[in-house]
Amino acid sequence: MAREIIHTDRAPSSPLYAQAVKAGGTIHVAGMAGIDPSTGRLAGETIQDQTKQAVANCATVLAAAGSSLDDVVEVGVLLADPEDFGGLNEAFAELFGVDPPARYVAKLGVSLPGVLVSVRMTAVVG
Repeated sequence: MAREIIHTDRAPSSPLYAQAVKAGGTIHVAGMAGIDPSTGRLAGETIQDQTKQAVANCATVLAAAGSSLDDVVEVGVLLADPEDFGGLNEAFAELFGVDPPARYVAKLGVSLPGVLVSVRMTAVVG
């Protein structure tokens, strides 16, 4: 099975890992923080703002791979503070609405100043 590295300049990236890997009919998007790629800064100080930006970053990477949020089958979320779970759910209800993908949420194991959430996704090729 061939794998394809996905990269776009329209989403945050790191030289340490791929933004996404496409293989076997699926796209695996790396964890994205709520960083606005146009400014390089966090999109806001609330869990809702950062979650929306993190999901938007994932959507941008998915689009570069020929997919979209409609094709997402699983979302993994790391929270810096479990107290933000309610705000995370508010953002997800707005973003995914009816028939959301499978999801898991865990506590972020490292402390990054100001970062409240990291979101990763697995999608099928659209």
